[in-house]
Amino acid sequence: MPSPEPAIATQDLGKRFGALQAVAGLSLSVTRGESFALVGPDGAGKTTTIRMLCGIMDPDQGSAQVLGLDAARAAEAVKERIGYMPQRFGLYDDLTVDENIAFYADLYQVSESLRRQKVPELLGFSNLTPFRGRLAGQLSGGMRQKLGLACALIHTPELLLLDEPTCGVDPVSRREFWHILYRLLGGGMTIFVSTAYLDEAERAHRVGLMHKGRLLVADAPAAVRARFQGQLMELRLEDLAAGRRALRGHPQVQRVLARGDRLMVTVGDREQDWPGIEAALREAGLHHARALPAEPSLEDLFVQIIAQEEGPA
Repeated sequence: MPSPEPAIATQDLGKRFGALQAVAGLSLSVTRGESFALVGPDGAGKTTTIRMLCGIMDPDQGSAQVLGLDAARAAEAVKERIGYMPQRFGLYDDLTVDENIAFYADLYQVSESLRRQKVPELLGFSNLTPFRGRLAGQLSGGMRQKLGLACALIHTPELLLLDEPTCGVDPVSRREFWHILYRLLGGGMTIFVSTAYLDEAERAHRVGLMHKGRLLVADAPAAVRARFQGQLMELRLEDLAAGRRALRGHPQVQRVLARGDRLMVTVGDREQDWPGIEAALREAGLHHARALPAEPSLEDLFVQIIAQEEGPA
């Protein structure tokens, strides 16, 4: 039995703005019903990628198939079958929650019978039912994002594309937003989301790490973390700045990153390398350092890959 057609399939997709190569040779496949998180810093090419997938922007090279359609040649047909939520979703501040949803229902020519079914459902799972008469301009950032999502879902899209939907939103609202996405996944929807938050990417079925227009790796989060080279130690010590200075250039230390109240140190072998590292810390006057084994996160892997890509500073 043939495998189902992917929701997204790009081949050598590229876009240039003058001298800037925003997206370079992107080849990617996203299975129907999965969530895919595209991760990278500002300027990585995430927004340009999503705009090409939506048919808003034509590529300079390669192709993008979205739900079996060419995103550039059949842009209008693609737009009818997807939900797209850009970083700044077009809510109307002088319209209420209900009126904003009705506006987008009109744009997508949603029938009255479907509206009667969909609107209460969307308001319910986004927890916006008590606020349906409130002006959008009076909603909190998290509530605005949920309203934007409801508007993007009013026509029951097969594929949802979200461009940094939780940027600038408080942690509680971010978590609530992802709970809503999980429920959509349970209903069989495909979700493609870009984010700068690596903890959010961990929630997706697969994650792609993007840097300077290039896709560096795409796999399940656990498989991506397994690519980490070396071993990681978590150091607790009284003076992080002094600890970083003491370990900078140390022959057994591959990388040192400050994270909160600790240092994350990459070494070849924790057991063999710790005595030398401890001696260097003691020599710097740091006598109470504690080292704990740590598992690499997506952030650790991303930093390592970028350092390898860019080479010595």
